[in-house]
Amino acid sequence: MRVLAFLFGLAVAAPAAAQLFDDNEARRRIELLRQQVEANRKTTEERLTAAEAAAQSAADRNALLDLSNQIESLRGEIAKMRGQLEILQNQNETADARQKQLYLDIDTRLRKLEQTAEKQAAAPEKPAAQAGEPAEPSPGEAKAYQAALDQFKLGNYALAVAAMQGFLVTYPSSSLAPNAQYWVGMAYSGQRDYKSAITAQRKLLAAWPDSPKAPDAMLSIASAQETMGDRGAARKTLEELIAKYPGSSSATSAKQRLAAFSKR
Repeated sequence: MRVLAFLFGLAVAAPAAAQLFDDNEARRRIELLRQQVEANRKTTEERLTAAEAAAQSAADRNALLDLSNQIESLRGEIAKMRGQLEILQNQNETADARQKQLYLDIDTRLRKLEQTAEKQAAAPEKPAAQAGEPAEPSPGEAKAYQAALDQFKLGNYALAVAAMQGFLVTYPSSSLAPNAQYWVGMAYSGQRDYKSAITAQRKLLAAWPDSPKAPDAMLSIASAQETMGDRGAARKTLEELIAKYPGSSSATSAKQRLAAFSKR
């Protein structure tokens, strides 16, 4: 009886043991599979991270390259603007020097004119002018001329132009007419209307080539031409001035300016 029970127990335990072995094997395989999946996941993530880092590095390099190109371009533009600024500063300094020289010439001539007027006022009355000699200006002429000249001295160049032109219309044959025409040109120069200044001075040279103001008119033309940037025309005008009026003070100034041209 006991033998039968033992045999019966073995028969029942054998399938259970087999079933237990199969479950353990399955768990082991599942665990191995899980580990493989986890390893594959980590490998995949590492590769993705490396790929992203490489892509980011490439993008950074491209961005840095673009930034470097932009910086280089900006440096070129800055250098170009600096060059233009230096040119403008040089032109401005040259224009200021010319303007100062122009006003110095004007002041010198004004002083000479004032001294001449004072001497004429203090001199005894002269006999009537002979034929071919310019008549002395009448008090009305002198007063009108002086009023126009005062406008120039005050820097009212537009009023000076109008006043001098009005004088020329009223007193076209006056001995002061060449002077008035000269100051018309100088007043235009004061307004930086150099084309009109040149036209006015050339009108003086055409109408009164023998006037003491003719050399001054040519010097004024040369100054205007130089200020406008036409140095070749200015040089030619200065050479003509020296040739036509060699003994004038303006010819001396012309020689000095030509020497300055040679040094530039």
